[in-house]
Amino acid sequence: MRRGGVLDKDLDWLVCREAISDLPARYCDCVWRDDMESLVALFAPSGTFVAIFDGIETVVSGRKALTEFYEVAVGFMPRPYIHNHVVEIVSKEFATGRCYLDLRSGRHNMDWLGAGFYEDEYVRIDSEWKFQLRKFTALRMEELPDGINLSQ
Repeated sequence: MRRGGVLDKDLDWLVCREAISDLPARYCDCVWRDDMESLVALFAPSGTFVAIFDGIETVVSGRKALTEFYEVAVGFMPRPYIHNHVVEIVSKEFATGRCYLDLRSGRHNMDWLGAGFYEDEYVRIDSEWKFQLRKFTALRMEELPDGINLSQ
């Protein structure tokens, strides 16, 4: 393998893509295990989560606020299934992606709760990829998580 050659560039791209693709899977794993500390650690320190339900946005920024939000929001025992992840690496430090969600209820015998999609922005911090922005748009939801206020 030539150092600095095309092969190294391709390998770096694949390593980045794999690390980025792993973020949504790790996010879902943290939700399943109620591990909010690890979930929030997937975000950059200034990371933001945006949830859009019926056109109304809930915006949560920064790790402290994210921790408080997620600790309340997972009370309805969501069981997420993420699929169809598409990643676009824009630079060595920034990427975007989309993935799609089927949501089940751990509280109600795994009944279907809803569907939607995430639009993500990823940043590389100290060789680790993190969510800078995670924007969720609900297409249909049977039950909303606590912390979502539709009366804005």
